Amino acid sequence: MAIEQMAMPQLGESVTEGTISKWLVSPGDQVNKYDPIAEVMTDKVNAEVPSSFTGTIRELVGEEGQTLAVGEIICKIETEETETEEAPKREEEQNTTSDTDANRQGKDQSNKARYSPAVLRLAGEHGIQLEEVEGTGAGGRITRKDIQKIIDSGMKQKSEAPAPAAVQTTQQAPKQQQKQAPAPALSAGDIEIPVTGVRKAIAANMHKSKTEIPHAWTMMEVDVTNMTAYRNSIKDSFKQKEGFNLTFFAFFVKAAAQALKEFPQMNSMWAGDKIVQKKDINISIAVATEDSLFVPVIKHADEKTIKGIAREITDLAKKMRNGKLTAEDMQGGTFTVNNTGSFGSVQSMGIINHPQAAILQVESIVKRPVVMNNGMIAVRDMVNLCLSLDHRVLDGLVCGRFLGRVKEILENIDEHTSVY
Repeated sequence: MAIEQMAMPQLGESVTEGTISKWLVSPGDQVNKYDPIAEVMTDKVNAEVPSSFTGTIRELVGEEGQTLAVGEIICKIETEETETEEAPKREEEQNTTSDTDANRQGKDQSNKARYSPAVLRLAGEHGIQLEEVEGTGAGGRITRKDIQKIIDSGMKQKSEAPAPAAVQTTQQAPKQQQKQAPAPALSAGDIEIPVTGVRKAIAANMHKSKTEIPHAWTMMEVDVTNMTAYRNSIKDSFKQKEGFNLTFFAFFVKAAAQALKEFPQMNSMWAGDKIVQKKDINISIAVATEDSLFVPVIKHADEKTIKGIAREITDLAKKMRNGKLTAEDMQGGTFTVNNTGSFGSVQSMGIINHPQAAILQVESIVKRPVVMNNGMIAVRDMVNLCLSLDHRVLDGLVCGRFLGRVKEILENIDEHTSVY
């Protein structure tokens, strides 16, 4: 029998850590390869992690609620395969190397100053100076276990000062993020709600977007009277024929995708010393629950019909409600369209979904008196479209033209428009 170690997998591009939200197995349980063993949350997805081996769960190294860097050990599995003669030899060599490295501090310290956000957070909470900690990870890297060992042993640091603000991290954190905000005073009846899981990931992602991206905003009002009448006239027959709803949002996503094809600069991302203009048009859509926000992606939205987009919106929302969204569902987005009008908003300034360059907020469709070209006043169905842009990537001219094109597409949708 051999003991195999399962590591925290990378559940998405640019993902550096994951939080174990729930173990689906216990020590002693038999598992087959690819059986789900844990639910893990990242800033991009809540996914089930499959076993890499067939065997018996021997130890759950990571605890529920614990955040671990990609590559850190989460559990140990005793496999049912017969160990080869080379396996114990390799294990012995690894143990010998580990012991030798521990005794010869500094031999390989290339990762000594690379700290994961979880390590930074835990060290900051307990006043631990990271430069004084001996890391047991690869290249002298300090792991969460190293910090927890110091906390559990009650060892005192040479200085009570918090960890230095300027350090190199796996995903470089802004200085402000490394400072613990003072807790507000509590009064009678106040309720403390722990920040864990998805909410913590959302907070980190939003903080990154606001601190790294210089936001600018613009808004246009659009007359969607004809579009509204057309959709309302076919929604019942569409539902009966197709089995899912034809929502207003599908029309807005299609219009944005079409305009992105005509203004490819909008479909770009900031990459430090260059701007990457993406070929594929993949629309991220914000889907919210009572306490969480997910951003699944409609791939190649410009190639899909209004019906095809409506189907994907329905399928992704259903997956989200059932907890079935996968990492693949959340990856590859190049531009976000957010349906803020679904809860009555008429004007909002969205936070850009990093690393994208823009987000379009679709507000509520409301009836308003409008002065027409002939000078007459008429009641029309109006909607505000609010665009947030990354001013490093985009300027007002291209954004104004893009938004104007979206407006033009929507105002020309009528009974002659095909949804198929």
